[in-house]
Amino acid sequence: MHIALWIVGGLLAAAYLTGGASQVLMSKERYRSYGESQHWVDDFTSGHIKAIGTIKIVGAVGLVLPAAVNVAPVLVPVAACGLMLVMAGAATTRFRRNEWKFLIVDLVFMALFAFVAWGRFSLVPFGS
Repeated sequence: MHIALWIVGGLLAAAYLTGGASQVLMSKERYRSYGESQHWVDDFTSGHIKAIGTIKIVGAVGLVLPAAVNVAPVLVPVAACGLMLVMAGAATTRFRRNEWKFLIVDLVFMALFAFVAWGRFSLVPFGS
């Protein structure tokens, strides 16, 4: 279980670190040009997109760093819960835009974050 949590958490962290960095570093127009799945940016300002990217970067770091250095490992499931909330917002945007195939992908990401949160909360020794 521990290995599965590291693998899933690490892959999610890499994906969200990359995606968040793209949102922070690229212009809205360039980010949108990556494909149909990125047309959600039409509903947000450039500032909102950069804020979402920053949240993704912080969440990605929070998925691995606290457990890796064994300092405040309870932050790992907290980060996973936070990224679940980000994905709930993403799923809401997909729902409003009738982007059903992308909505399913967002729900899968939510489930993976839920898995990490559940697994890490069960491994954190509270009260010790």
